[in-house]
Amino acid sequence: MRLGVLDVGSNTVHLLVVDAHPGACPLPAHSHKAELRLAELLDKDGAISDAGVARLIAAIHEAQQAAEDKGVEEVLPFATSAIREATNADAVLGRVKEETGITLSVLSGPEEARLTFLAARRWFGWSAGKLLVLDIGGGSLEVAYGLDEEPDVAVSLPLGAGRLTTASLPGDPPDPQDVRALRRHVRTEIARDVGQFTRNGRPDHVVATSKTFKQLARIAGAARSAEGPYTQRILARTSLEEWVPRLAAMTVKQRAALPGVSEGRARQLLAGALVAEAALDLFGLDEVEICPWALREGVILRRLDHLPTV
Repeated sequence: MRLGVLDVGSNTVHLLVVDAHPGACPLPAHSHKAELRLAELLDKDGAISDAGVARLIAAIHEAQQAAEDKGVEEVLPFATSAIREATNADAVLGRVKEETGITLSVLSGPEEARLTFLAARRWFGWSAGKLLVLDIGGGSLEVAYGLDEEPDVAVSLPLGAGRLTTASLPGDPPDPQDVRALRRHVRTEIARDVGQFTRNGRPDHVVATSKTFKQLARIAGAARSAEGPYTQRILARTSLEEWVPRLAAMTVKQRAALPGVSEGRARQLLAGALVAEAALDLFGLDEVEICPWALREGVILRRLDHLPTV
């Protein structure tokens, strides 16, 4: 069957179309994206503005049309932290339902972590052993650990690259004092939860997902996306330690000129790098392997698990 997963995230509204059936690897058929950066469209009370809601609805209409054009049989729509934490979330969801017919399923932070973990487990397989998965989104950081397909520990922290950039790094380039204050904040937040994971022993394999980690790996020398998903990509902590001060000294325009960095993500790359560096340091990790699959694939895999086999 042809499935579409509609991901209303903190940065983008992304429709991923795949051809899939139970027991098989989902094959990407089409991708449609609209950059909204909902996390940056909140008013002083934490509500998504009317303009932001209008842009969201327009993006969903475009995704619906793309799904229809590509012959999608079923769309799996979900939303993450930007809508989950908006003070007017119920009103936004109501307007989306009324104007598009789409009922967005709002995932909790731990649900995001568990579904991303499932995707990583299926990608790397049982031979990966105890798996630690890190995922930096626009609104939150998810961390999950375990031996099976369901993680033993799954947490979500309010340390998304977009959220932190908007709240803490207004300058271009940012003020060094702001960078230092954000670094301290990020490390304090992560340190509170490290014990939940380390008491379970060291992982056998550590992986990272998300656009932020992929872009950081690329500027640190990893293979281009054009070389395919089966090419191994590694991001070392030493590379992050070298790149963080360099990114902090750059303007957004200069970051956007780096290999693999999109113009829309350049502004929040420094905040993402600070989170990535802190996570690797505090978890005692020398490197992470980039996983091509993440939350969207986890949603698809979970849906396929509930389809009857022929």
